[in-house]
Amino acid sequence: MILAGELAPGERLIEERLTEELGISRPPLREAMRTLQHEGLVEITPRRGASVTRLADSDVVEILTLRSALERLAVEMGVPVTDPARLARCHAALAEMERCAEQADRAQLVERGYEFHRAIVGLAGHRRLEGTYDSLHQQLLWCMAMNLHTREHYYEDLATHVARHRDLLDLIEAGDPDAVLESLAHHGERSFTHGFHQPQQGAGTATDATDAPDAVSR
Repeated sequence: MILAGELAPGERLIEERLTEELGISRPPLREAMRTLQHEGLVEITPRRGASVTRLADSDVVEILTLRSALERLAVEMGVPVTDPARLARCHAALAEMERCAEQADRAQLVERGYEFHRAIVGLAGHRRLEGTYDSLHQQLLWCMAMNLHTREHYYEDLATHVARHRDLLDLIEAGDPDAVLESLAHHGERSFTHGFHQPQQGAGTATDATDAPDAVSR
């Protein structure tokens, strides 16, 4: 529900409502809350209860700039691709994205989108690089979920969302790292940050022009 955008950042999670909606009792719900707290998607505070995590602007900037740096390094090291098995991971993840888009399963589309980008990082064949990317898993899922929700509302339907990833994979298969990096630079992963207060943008983290709603309307 969080990844699908049905629960917004900062929204309180009311036990009575959720147990009724999910058809479960309070003990498994509370266990789920603790798991989501550990994964960073839920915050639990004394006397206030549980709520969906709201990332600070500075958190988002740090997560997205680190993601960009890791993916760029992976492309520089891994394209052209020399191991067909690494490309097979990208194709498998993309096929799952297409299935989720057809079924309008937004939460799973976010998960499979992460797997697609993780497969791009895997092109480098660099175990520690991939491990570092994995350490951002839940934080990236949260950013990707907010991004999908924003892009679907303002920019594109789910099929178009997946098509952008297919175009990216086509460039990877063509073996031109510069073209892949150019595509990643305009991939739109910062769309949901429109309106965020980002004082660090001057340090090379500026949002792409294609991320702004008025750019799309033009």
